[in-house]
Amino acid sequence: MMALVATTNIRTRQLNDFSLLFASREQEFKHYRSDVLPDYDNYENLIIDRVGTDDRVGRIQLHRPEKLNALSQELLYEFNDVLHEMEADDSIRVIIVRGTERAFSSGYDLTPSGGRGADGVVRRFKSVDDKGRRLVMGIRSGMQQITDIHMYFWNMAKVTIAQVNGYAIAGGCELCMMADLVCVAEDAQLGHPGLRGLGTSRTGVIWPLVIGMRKAKELYYTGENVSGVEAERIGMVNYAWPKEELEERTIAFADRLAIMSADHLAILKLNMNRFYENMGIYSSVRTSTDLDAAGQMTGFSYAWQDKVGELGFRSAVDWRDGPFREMDTYKK
Repeated sequence: MMALVATTNIRTRQLNDFSLLFASREQEFKHYRSDVLPDYDNYENLIIDRVGTDDRVGRIQLHRPEKLNALSQELLYEFNDVLHEMEADDSIRVIIVRGTERAFSSGYDLTPSGGRGADGVVRRFKSVDDKGRRLVMGIRSGMQQITDIHMYFWNMAKVTIAQVNGYAIAGGCELCMMADLVCVAEDAQLGHPGLRGLGTSRTGVIWPLVIGMRKAKELYYTGENVSGVEAERIGMVNYAWPKEELEERTIAFADRLAIMSADHLAILKLNMNRFYENMGIYSSVRTSTDLDAAGQMTGFSYAWQDKVGELGFRSAVDWRDGPFREMDTYKK
């Protein structure tokens, strides 16, 4: 009898301990539960809202209009965070990513960091030694952390649509190409002028998997932009619509996709993406990032860097792009 009482007391204490542990764990992990809504109002560089039937379409707006939504590290880390939040939210079936009126994004923020804030650098790798010589792995490692955000966006378990107005160039073009679907204004400009002396594209803009080889190589070798209309013609984007219709029609497109449940759409996406994984998208994008780092150390890249130091960024861009504008007579 005494043994039975002792055993009962032990089990009671174990149950009490388990209840306390469970309560503690529930409190600790409450932000992972689907019924606890994330706080979307605390982002400095993004505006988040919901649209469509029953708010089933999540929408992320890149919001640095004073810099044409240039991709600072802080914006990209916020973007990564909100993607994870939306991926876990079953009530969101499709995600739209858009910019502001003048631009989807003008690319990576190349201006000097002002510290924490809209143009702050979250994490910096050593890229120059004590003698001023460049260190390729420091450059590459910093780039790879941003590439990882691109690839998460590409493969997350939600269908995504990029809504492109104005400029989507350089890193901005890289970002919108990672969406499942792309809708653009007819007068939008898409391309990667950074290929002219700023290395390569750290993702290859995944153009070899999106458009035909001949046009992919032409755009990569020249750094040219194409209009929204031309982008639709060559298969870079799904639709090019008049600017004043872009938002309404993108929402309608997303809402139509969102008829199906989030998990079913995720299965369809996984099925499609697996083909591109087998084609080598991960290894190809990672190699592009390696070559972007190495591409900082070519003769043309060094000449560009010298001009930035001598003339300033805007004048160096004019120095770089002038010959390209003067020698486009083959198009006429």
